[in-house]
Amino acid sequence: MPEEIMLKLSVFMSPTGAHVGGWRLPEAITDAGFNFDRWPDLMKLLERGKFDMMFLADGNGVNGISDPDLLARNPTLRPVVFEPITFLAALATHTSRIGLVATGTTTFEEPFSIARRFAAVDQISKGRAGWNVVTTSNPDDALNFSRTEHVEHSDRFARAEEFLDVTDGLWSSWDEDAFVQDKENGIFLDSSKVHMLNHEGEHFQVRGPLNAAHTPQGRPVIVVAGGSPEARNLAARTADVLFTLTETKEAALDLYKDVKERVAGYGRAPEALKVMPGASIFVGETADEAEEVYRKLQELIPDTVGVATLSRIMAQDLSMHDPCDPMPEITTETKGMTFFRDKVSAMAKKEGLSIRETYRRVLPARGHVLMKGSAADVADQIEDWYRSGACDGFNLVASHLPGGLEKIVQHLVPELQRRGLFREEYEGTTLREHLETPYAAFPARRSDVDQ
Repeated sequence: MPEEIMLKLSVFMSPTGAHVGGWRLPEAITDAGFNFDRWPDLMKLLERGKFDMMFLADGNGVNGISDPDLLARNPTLRPVVFEPITFLAALATHTSRIGLVATGTTTFEEPFSIARRFAAVDQISKGRAGWNVVTTSNPDDALNFSRTEHVEHSDRFARAEEFLDVTDGLWSSWDEDAFVQDKENGIFLDSSKVHMLNHEGEHFQVRGPLNAAHTPQGRPVIVVAGGSPEARNLAARTADVLFTLTETKEAALDLYKDVKERVAGYGRAPEALKVMPGASIFVGETADEAEEVYRKLQELIPDTVGVATLSRIMAQDLSMHDPCDPMPEITTETKGMTFFRDKVSAMAKKEGLSIRETYRRVLPARGHVLMKGSAADVADQIEDWYRSGACDGFNLVASHLPGGLEKIVQHLVPELQRRGLFREEYEGTTLREHLETPYAAFPARRSDVDQ
């Protein structure tokens, strides 16, 4: 790992924080999913922390709508959120440096629309936009798009590959100097510097060009989240950042090595893709303080919510069992997010966990590594993973807002800065500059590369 490349840090921003019980703390924000006035101060806090980017996850439906009691008790399902790309544009006017990343689906969107909207955010933010490319893991979302069932996993990723080829081509519609705006000679643009796409593929037929100028970053930063072979290939061929679920350093080392080899196999420099596992952070001025907050949060998860939430994750009803019973074998099939489900099932079986023990392990971190303790304790773990070559940085997850995030900024960030791992000031102005990831066109299609 090149020493000159600094640790990269993103922050996962959920309107009620990431911990299932976090919203119940007296001081916690609960209305950020529908009250924009909460966000300017949160953005100031993030920029004070000098983070590379903030990340907004999104779906295309109300999670948990089939379970009214769970929907009523667990706002981490994100029942109401701002439309993310519109939201990024609004946040751009309240920020100056931090990267702004949000989810957009390749399963239910069209390339022209996605390319146009993210180009607009990149222009408005002066080069800080990022697109988290997803194929949509929630099967129920299909019901909102005139479908009776979800698209098969392999088909979703095949569509995503072509989708990204099209958006990349559309972002290349105009040369940087195409708009000459020559008033004296009456020439607004140089028509020789516009490029028709004329894409005809299995999933899309798109003529182009995009009615948006060349953006400050060339194209927005591309983020892929997942750990399946398909997600790894998609990230290796097309992405600048990979968000992963890895609870142990050993698993992270294996994933990191595998993904970097895939990147090289597509003719890209391994450092072109930043691998950033999620890390659920519980940090305090002391280890005891962090432990006390964690204990309070765990006590705020009743069995009814814990079991129902775990049932959703596992796509299998666990309510017929006593929470003290051993975690049962998972026998149901799903077209949703199988990678995380399989990891949870394997962990519970290996460690002999009960249903209650399983949800108490899973819900605070949601498959991410859990880092808990004083700033020095958490920084030790982060530095160990980073120096060992298990990651290029982390996507940090705060338990609740604003308190969980404030603790990260007040305690953890200064400790990482003291160790020379993280910036003290922004040096660049674009997200690509923060990530040290220059613009590069996509390599050849997968079918043209011997994997």
